[in-house]
Amino acid sequence: MAVRVDVHELIQLLEITPPDQNIMLVGKHGIGKSQIIATHFSSRGMKVVPFFLGQMSDPGDLIGLLHKEEATGRSEFLPPFWWPVDEQPIVLFLDELNRARPEILQSVMELALNKTLAGKRLPAGSVIISAVNEGDEYQLTDLDPALVSRFNLYQFAPTVDDWLLWADQHKVDDRVTGFVQQQPQYLDGEGIAPAAQDVDSMSGLVKTPDRRGWARVSEILCGVETIEPVHVKLIAGVVGSPAAMAFRRSLASRLPVTPDQVLLHFTKHRKAIEKMALGELLMLNEQLLVHLVGDPYADADRTKALKGMLGYLKLLRKRKLDEAVAHLVSMTDQPKYEPAMEFFAESMELTTLLTEYVEGIRIQ
Repeated sequence: MAVRVDVHELIQLLEITPPDQNIMLVGKHGIGKSQIIATHFSSRGMKVVPFFLGQMSDPGDLIGLLHKEEATGRSEFLPPFWWPVDEQPIVLFLDELNRARPEILQSVMELALNKTLAGKRLPAGSVIISAVNEGDEYQLTDLDPALVSRFNLYQFAPTVDDWLLWADQHKVDDRVTGFVQQQPQYLDGEGIAPAAQDVDSMSGLVKTPDRRGWARVSEILCGVETIEPVHVKLIAGVVGSPAAMAFRRSLASRLPVTPDQVLLHFTKHRKAIEKMALGELLMLNEQLLVHLVGDPYADADRTKALKGMLGYLKLLRKRKLDEAVAHLVSMTDQPKYEPAMEFFAESMELTTLLTEYVEGIRIQ
């Protein structure tokens, strides 16, 4: 069994793994593997070259074409289109490795073994990362143990919180994020009973939700205030009918306030917050921290947001909802919410309130 890593751990793994060691990620489609890799290495100035090996029919797409060198009379491979010409290190992302044809895998073996391809060596510092699909729904090729041994193997299993953090930073519709927060089993479809899956009776195709699909749902809802039956049909085509219907039902139980409303317009929405039940406040706590991780405020809005957060916590204490305060404080101990703690630290009064609360718990 491969070691499981979430998004935060994957980024750390990419940072500290020496470039001469290869990485293999195991996971479902649509969970963000390629995006994380592209974003991480591009931010370091490295070119990322993706290959979808399951769609590659000829090794020439990977290694280049064979031709005769007139000067020597010998045959050699022309450099492929992606080969670096400036001797700068690159990142090769070999996706769908276990869906590749055997002749493609032979070329991958050479790459994995010594960073060479058809006699040409990649620039020093180049990185090779592969991804393999898992699940009975895929048509997969068994990988040679000798090939697998050339890679450090990890199971990429991003959490729901990982996606919510990403979704907030990428402005995913809050109706979508609120639904996923309430019913996380619909994010990847892993908690949906087989009997409830959306199977087309004619084709036998199964449509299940995934993270990429929910991002597309957000795009469909852009500018849509009222969700009509036609929108539900559109959404069903993206994430399946069971998830679409559950999403529609969830709209009746949306939280009465958003993080922006709490932080920037606390006074205006104070009465709505006063009426919220404990369960709703716990959900709001999570949304607030997720929102703050993206560091969305600057200048005057940042000062206003600090005052809004202070007012929110004072209101919780006034209502004697210590459980809600404890929930928020316990979440800030997680490394992924460290940016939120840095935000709190900018207000002495807010820091003092949280510190006094933590110390009060310890004394009890």
